[in-house]
Amino acid sequence: MSQSIDGLPPANTGNLTCVYTSRMSALQIVRISNIEEWYFERVIFPGQTIMFSAPAEAVLEIYSGSYATCLLADCIPCTQLQMREASPVQVVAEE
Repeated sequence: MSQSIDGLPPANTGNLTCVYTSRMSALQIVRISNIEEWYFERVIFPGQTIMFSAPAEAVLEIYSGSYATCLLADCIPCTQLQMREASPVQVVAEE
């Protein structure tokens, strides 16, 4: 399942398009809170992929846990989550 999210104010320029896929078997909460005057938070289901825009200095915090607890499991700089352009595929014809 994929979800496209763009929650940045339009005044921001130079944003990265990022992708994160949950590899956990439980719900996760992902959050970016280190950008002044902007806050991003989403619930991610197991196996779900999200695509979002974020400033280059943003850090994605990943929280996981059970029922009453939610612990910070990882912090990933958004520069590591940036989508890369796919290189063109060359087709070679057989003779």
